[in-house]
This record gives sequence, C-alpha cells and structure tokens, in this order.
Amino acid sequence: MADQMKKIVCIEDEPEMIELVKLILGRHNFEVHGALGGQEGLDKISQVEPDLVLLDLMMPEMDGWQVFQTMRVDPEMSHIPVIVVTAKAQSIDKVLGLHIAKVNDYITKPFGPQELLESIRKVLEL
Repeated sequence: MADQMKKIVCIEDEPEMIELVKLILGRHNFEVHGALGGQEGLDKISQVEPDLVLLDLMMPEMDGWQVFQTMRVDPEMSHIPVIVVTAKAQSIDKVLGLHIAKVNDYITKPFGPQELLESIRKVLEL
C-alpha cells in the first residue's frame, strides 16, 4: 500500500523539537510518535513498530548512541532505519555516524523543514 501513512518515532529530550517535527511531518502524511529520552524511545519503537526513527544524540540518562546500539542488536528493531538529528555539527561526528555506526542519515540542528523531508524521503525511498 503506497498511500499508507509511514510511522516515525522521534526520540528527543526537548518536547518543543518533537512538536516541531510532528508539525512538519504531519502536513506530509507521516504519523509521528514522540518519545522523551532513550528508554521511552525504545519502548515506543516496540509499541509502534515504526518505518523510521529520528534520533537525537545528546540526551540525559541514555544518549542516542546507546539507543542506536540497543536497536542494532535487537532483532525486532535492527532493520529500522535511523536518521540522527542532532546539534553535534562537527564533521567528525557526522563521519562517525554515517561511516562508523552506519546510521542511515545525519541532520544537524537547526534544520529546515525541506531538509528533514528530503532526508526522510531518501531513507524511506519515497
């Protein structure tokens, strides 16, 4: 079903950022589920079984890399594409994310709505 809404889990420690992502993606027929922090994010992924995860790196308690590693070793989550959305804009962070950890894409904050949409469409091949 090509017209079925794609489900996205946005794992972030800032509620305002989750609301912004919901606003941007809701207009483009994506179903967005927000999760505040890493453990809540992993729980939400299990519940929702999303098509994609948007993952912040810098979060208290459980950071984004810990979430990503947990996802990659869990057979229920290992296939789900991950786009890192972070304020860590250093080129070394991007290299680590894309080439070492093998995330599907890496977006730095602040980002524009079009940049977010293009990344999601590229990763989901829409």
